Amino acid sequence: MKILHLDTNHELLINQLNALGFTNDEDYTSSKAEIETKIHNYDGIILRSRFSIDKTFINAATNLKFIGRVGAGLENIDCDYAESKGVFLVSAPEGNRNAVGEHALGMLLSLFNKLNKADAEVRAGKWLREANRGIELDGRTVGLIGYGNMGKAFAKKLRGFDVEVLCYDIKTGVGDANARQVSLEEFQEKVDVISLHTPQTPLTLNMINAEFINHIKKPFWLINTARGKSVVTQDLVSALQSGKILGAGLDVLEYEKASFENLFSNTLPEAFQYLITSKNVLLTPHIAGWTVESNEKLAQTIVDKIKAKFC
Repeated sequence: MKILHLDTNHELLINQLNALGFTNDEDYTSSKAEIETKIHNYDGIILRSRFSIDKTFINAATNLKFIGRVGAGLENIDCDYAESKGVFLVSAPEGNRNAVGEHALGMLLSLFNKLNKADAEVRAGKWLREANRGIELDGRTVGLIGYGNMGKAFAKKLRGFDVEVLCYDIKTGVGDANARQVSLEEFQEKVDVISLHTPQTPLTLNMINAEFINHIKKPFWLINTARGKSVVTQDLVSALQSGKILGAGLDVLEYEKASFENLFSNTLPEAFQYLITSKNVLLTPHIAGWTVESNEKLAQTIVDKIKAKFC
């Protein structure tokens, strides 16, 4: 079987697939149209987020048996159409879930203790202790929206704190010893912190909007390490300004490109300008699952799943 790699990944991915007897070609520079002219020669493709795999691409890939995405989600692939053509889909949420859990916890603790604000002030020669008095996580209720690989990883990280962890998910029966699954009404009634762990789907697009925010009983903190388009940025900014949202940790943004690799190519909206100047907002460039260890684990997960299916 021949595999075409469209993005660079950890070297073990190609090395182990070679050892399993696959033929591996790499093309990290050709356009999508150029790839489509030769994709019929391949049984499998492996990519991260370089471009979308749509019906036109899948139709050109007449011998395609699998698509491997070295990442957690499959939103850049027309999954229904691929599966209708008998294409096996492989992703690797197991590979970066621990990294995402650690990043979400780090963001939350940084916001609670004003670490980014205090650091900037000390570097500017300001020694403001009272202005940087923090709050503690213990005694609070943390609500997780989405309780799959990522949500479960974050809940596991919270076990060392005296907190109540609730989860809300469209699937039933997903709660466990680390998080109690509740109705949306109970979730909205109790949470002090909301952390998003959902894929990008029609149900999650613009999910955190003014209506949702206003249904949360208490002022709350928001963490998003999932997908940027789940949050309506203007509504987030309005809630930050009113005090309904006390602070936000955003690893992802509504304005990201589909490849997740670029943000600052165009003039960004006024709402984003507010975020970058706000002292109770923490921003990172879509790196929650982007660690040295996850780089290796993501690749290994893809290899293991291909091996189990085809060897």
